[in-house]
Amino acid sequence: MYRLDKQLFDDITSLRVEGGGEVLWYAQHRKRRKQLTNDGRLVILAADHPARMVTGVGSDPVAMGDRADYLGRIVRVLQEGQVDGLMGTPDILEEVIAAQLLVSLQSQHLADVFLADKVLVGCMNRGGLAGTAFEMDDTFTAYTAERMRIMNLDGAKMMFRLDPLDYGSGRTIEACSQAINDCLDRDLTVFLEPMMVRYEEGKYTVDTSAEAMIRICGVASGLGKSSWKTWLKLPYSVEYPRIVGATTCPILMLGGPATGNPQALVDQFAAGMKAGGNVRGALVGRNVLYPGEADPAEVARAVSEVVHTS
Repeated sequence: MYRLDKQLFDDITSLRVEGGGEVLWYAQHRKRRKQLTNDGRLVILAADHPARMVTGVGSDPVAMGDRADYLGRIVRVLQEGQVDGLMGTPDILEEVIAAQLLVSLQSQHLADVFLADKVLVGCMNRGGLAGTAFEMDDTFTAYTAERMRIMNLDGAKMMFRLDPLDYGSGRTIEACSQAINDCLDRDLTVFLEPMMVRYEEGKYTVDTSAEAMIRICGVASGLGKSSWKTWLKLPYSVEYPRIVGATTCPILMLGGPATGNPQALVDQFAAGMKAGGNVRGALVGRNVLYPGEADPAEVARAVSEVVHTS
């Protein structure tokens, strides 16, 4: 239903074969916002999950592995969902930019059909593949700060999950600190996702208790040589008012795994926007792109309305 047109999909592959120079040129010349946010708030679509081997939606373990469907949903949200931007790994952002370029060429007018004034954020560390022995050692396997500067991106996303009993967490935190410094040197806004986790029944689960989240906020806010351009990404919980009081950094709420219940997501975000003045929006992916029977664009519009009118 939302799949990218087969010809467009094949043409993206052809651009890859030809070297992709046009895609880089288009990225460097795209129309950017004069500032990150127009009203102090942001709704950014997240599209970095497959690179960490997270592809499941509901009962389908590889739903996000259908790239034509995945890209089609992303493009639909960018076109009709009123979101502020897109966050993704290099492959996703390059493919979306390529689709934008090809659509523009078809219309014989190099216009930003669905990327005009959008905030583009590059994902940096995806090496902590889900379910692996090295999951906590989340190495920086995607964008570098320098490549994001070359690609004319607006910001960088990184994450660390803190398991106090796993040395990999310490290495990831150190790498995040260095990456923040690299981004600061290139005037890139940082979107940092910190999580306290515990290993239970063969997988890591996020501890969203107020105590855990307050402690992790203190760690995240202190990373790097400056926190001035750092935004935090924090999962919503009923104790959000206490949690968001642990930092003055602007906060974007996370969506988490797809539940197929978009109304519950919108209700949570509405409550989160009232939790504190530093809650400034949402960075959400699977719950928007795979909202059960609902239209991804409609869910995105609902989230955007909650964020920008609360």
